[in-house]
Amino acid sequence: MRYLILEDGSIYAGEGFGSNKETLGEVVFTTGMTGYQEAITDQSYANQILVFTNPLIGNYGITLADYESLEPGIKGVICHQVANHPTNWRMQTTLPKFLDHLGIPGIQGIDTRAWVKKIRVHGTLRGKIANSKEDAEKVAQELTAKDITRGTIQQASTKMPYPVSGSKRNIVVVDFGIKHSILRELSKRDCNCIVLPYTATAEEILSLYPDGVLLSNGPGDPEEMVGATTEMIREVEKRVPLMGICMGHQVFALANGAKTYKMKFGHRGFNHPVQEIATGNIGFTAQNHGYAVDKNSIDKDNLMITHVEVNDGTVEGLKHKKYPAFSVQFHPDATPGPHDEDSLFDYFMQMIDQRKDAKRHA
Repeated sequence: MRYLILEDGSIYAGEGFGSNKETLGEVVFTTGMTGYQEAITDQSYANQILVFTNPLIGNYGITLADYESLEPGIKGVICHQVANHPTNWRMQTTLPKFLDHLGIPGIQGIDTRAWVKKIRVHGTLRGKIANSKEDAEKVAQELTAKDITRGTIQQASTKMPYPVSGSKRNIVVVDFGIKHSILRELSKRDCNCIVLPYTATAEEILSLYPDGVLLSNGPGDPEEMVGATTEMIREVEKRVPLMGICMGHQVFALANGAKTYKMKFGHRGFNHPVQEIATGNIGFTAQNHGYAVDKNSIDKDNLMITHVEVNDGTVEGLKHKKYPAFSVQFHPDATPGPHDEDSLFDYFMQMIDQRKDAKRHA
């Protein structure tokens, strides 16, 4: 038996798989029906224990092509059932073996429906995957006192710059915990990318003569980036076109005077409807975030809201009124998930080309 112990003292028992390690994390859930490998390797889940609401995962195995990072920061996996005999022509190993190799513990057999109902009422809780339920009260006290999520961007971001070769537009990517699928979308458009740590300064970025700058997704509290990172954004957005995704969206908002807040249980899954305000069009999107931009804090002299989440009105897109800069809360790379909004990468390319044309004819 293996146990999930929550900070409120509740205990869920199930069968262990993956690594035998014990671990602490913020317990969150995803509504995605597929894409378990991409979710597990998404750095936005750093220091979190992920609950899958779909009752069966692992049924098509694991393949190298579907990694979103090679060293994921996720702390644990919980589901109702793991497939005993996965099959797929692409698979290279099974989910339990994959998790064991990465040192990530899992639990199956838990009533995930009951757990999700609890979180939707009470909000996100911290938890521990343990091999014993003894001292559960002590564990709950430890969880209540521990700040699990702080410093996750520092953990997830690359430590050294690296290139992703291409021959057209030069893009600097600021890495807050980037998904490989974002780099794949840029590669499809033959961009020549340099990925820099989140600590990159405006001077370092501009010294690379970028045609555009992309702020990536990532884990944790965006307000930890207030200071050097927001100052960098304020300088860069004046000089070159800029695009932000997920964490990049939130930090872009902070840099331009808005505030963020922690959501009750966040948006995690691949079926979130988002409306573009200008056209009224609704697209289904992939999302993974526990923080959001406070719409009441937006400085309307600087930013305009371009997209909203249909179900709860969350701010899903922003555009700068003075500079060629925009951001979206959802993942237009959509891996996994619907590709309704992947044209935003093309919009970014158009923004870059228009800027270059304007300079040539100035």
